[in-house]
Amino acid sequence: MQITLKEVDFSYHVGTPLENNVLSNITLTMGDNRIFAVVGKTGSGKSTFVQLLNGLLQPTNGTVDIGDFRMTTDRKKTHVLYDKVGIVFQFPEHQLFEDTVIKDISFGPKNLGWSAEKVRSTCLDALHMVGLDESFCNRSPFELSGGEKRRVAIASVLAMNPEVLILDEPTVGLDSEGKEQLMELFCSWQQEQGSTIIMVTHDMETVAEYAEEVIIFERGQVQRHTTPLQLFTEYQVELKDMGLKLPKALQLVEAINVKLNVELQLESVKKEWILSYIADFFQRKEL
Repeated sequence: MQITLKEVDFSYHVGTPLENNVLSNITLTMGDNRIFAVVGKTGSGKSTFVQLLNGLLQPTNGTVDIGDFRMTTDRKKTHVLYDKVGIVFQFPEHQLFEDTVIKDISFGPKNLGWSAEKVRSTCLDALHMVGLDESFCNRSPFELSGGEKRRVAIASVLAMNPEVLILDEPTVGLDSEGKEQLMELFCSWQQEQGSTIIMVTHDMETVAEYAEEVIIFERGQVQRHTTPLQLFTEYQVELKDMGLKLPKALQLVEAINVKLNVELQLESVKKEWILSYIADFFQRKEL
């Protein structure tokens, strides 16, 4: 589902002494079936931007098109977006509130008016997608481990079958194995559904490994719409200005270039590809 923003502004507390303009003149098109990363300094407008995409906020000026639905300053009925755009918040386990796992996962589908049969089958599918089985259905979510809570909360979003999935700092607080498992889960879901993923993140390793396009926010505006390869090879100064570091594999490439006075020409920034390329380079050079 394509997303298009045209000349979008957003301000908090409009018409009051506390009015604060957060987004200015955002014009952007995001194609479907893609994985986007949204990066920038804290306070650059990233979180406000993604909240516009599922109707939690409405633009102060301009239009936001989500598929065939147009959101403007006059449109109030944004509930139709809830089954189109899902958000997994930074700590999704904090979203749990029902007394059983199955009730938590089925809360959204029930409110969409689905039949009981469809709700249950969809919720069980979502539970399996996150690596949990039916034995969890009648357990209290508050008695689960931290990782299991997070999976249940994610299942509650996937059960809505969104066409666009927004991830707010999806890897925060996770070790490297946990990050990989979670991102592989999201990517597997995205490939099966043909959906769009938009992730707000400061984790450049995750951007390098999984993103297909990168949107850079600065002071409430889109500074760049680029690829991970361009981001890490052409815009390193901008990255440093945002307080973000190169992925470790690219730091290794930089160190090799300096140490051996060579210039490795990268065609990808995925860690596996880079390490394979470096190994082939040394073999060719017999170093």
